This record gives sequence, C-alpha cells and structure tokens, in this order.
Amino acid sequence: MAAPGAQAEPLRVFAAASLQGPLDAVAATWDGPVVISYGGSGAMARQISQGAPADAVILANADWSDWLLDRGIGTAPPRPLLSNGLVVVGPAGALPLPDVSADALLARLDGGRLAMGQHMSVPAGIYARAWLGEIGAWDTLQPHLAETENVRAALALVARGEVPLGIVYASDAVASSEVTVLFDVPTDAHPAILYPGLALTPEGAAFLDHVAAQIDRFVAAGFRAP
Repeated sequence: MAAPGAQAEPLRVFAAASLQGPLDAVAATWDGPVVISYGGSGAMARQISQGAPADAVILANADWSDWLLDRGIGTAPPRPLLSNGLVVVGPAGALPLPDVSADALLARLDGGRLAMGQHMSVPAGIYARAWLGEIGAWDTLQPHLAETENVRAALALVARGEVPLGIVYASDAVASSEVTVLFDVPTDAHPAILYPGLALTPEGAAFLDHVAAQIDRFVAAGFRAP
C-alpha cells in the first residue's frame, strides 16, 4: 500500500513534436500525472532502445515503431492513431505559390533556405524529401535546406522569418498564427503519414486507448483520422 500522501508514479510518454498541444490537452484528462517528452521520432526511438524509461510512445512514422518492435521493445503491435498532411508555409502574409516546381521554389527562396526536418531521421523530413523527389526538385533544393531535429523547429524558423519557406505538417500550420499556408501537398505525392502508438507497459496501453477515444481533439487541431 502507498504511504500516506505518496504521489503516484507519473505515466511516461514519448511523442512526436508535432503532437504537442492536443496531446497535452488529452493528457490533462488522464486520471493521474503524465510526463510527455516531445522530439523527433528517430531520436526518441533510439533513446528508448538505449533504455530510456517510457510507458508508451507515439511516433510520426511506422518505420520507427517497427524498428523498436524488431528489437523486442513493445507489448503489442503498433496501432495507427492519427494521420496528417504536408504543407508548404511562409511567414504570415506571404504570397501563395502559383507553382511548386524546382525553379519556382528556388526563386521564392531568393538565396534563403527551405526549412524541413532532417530527411534521414525526422518523419516530416522523410515525407518532404519523398514529395520533393516526386516533383523532381530534390537535387536542386538539397543544397538550400535548413534541416532541423524536429518539425516544430522547422516551423519556428519560418514563423520568425529566418527562412522564406518551410515544409511542415498541416497540423503545425494550424497551430501557428505566424505562418501562412502557401501550398497543400497532395497526399498521393508521398507515403501516407501515420502516427502509430506503441505501448511498452500495460499502463501505456491504457493511455493509448485514452488517446484513441479523443481523436476529435486532434482533428480540431488539424490532424486527420487514420
């Protein structure tokens, strides 16, 4: 039995940076304390594989959750909780992009850089690279990238006016009044963006059930049902 006045151990959750906001609101309705660590999915998966304590993890790419399972981490197969889309954004008030060819994007950069997540490890960057490759713009734009450790960092560069363009999730654009959506990337131009939830403990599985029951909160924040 717990000693009088003892605090319950907090539930420990690792989550993709793009979930910050609506996931905080969902965690506030959990019956007990929740500590959420946000970051890039690849970095968090590696931290968990190295022994970082967690009850559940929600990543922005199924490859990373499968990577954890391949290492014997997780109590059950991942469950798809959410989906998302990609958008090209500029600072608030920026003019729309009439064309998204390599030349048009390079012209809009005008010597600046294109912000996006790291294309080898951050899911938003992986999806962005897939789209840029689809439109034949990757080789042209790769030397002009500002790659970040998570998608919210890329969003911040655009919001502060440090770069003229960024590729972020649709939900990120909804979360910031300091950016303008210049182009909605077609969903068939990159792999499907899914957020798998992986439980590492029974308590973590219960928390993922709690998240799944409140999908409407995420949809209101710009996410989509899986």
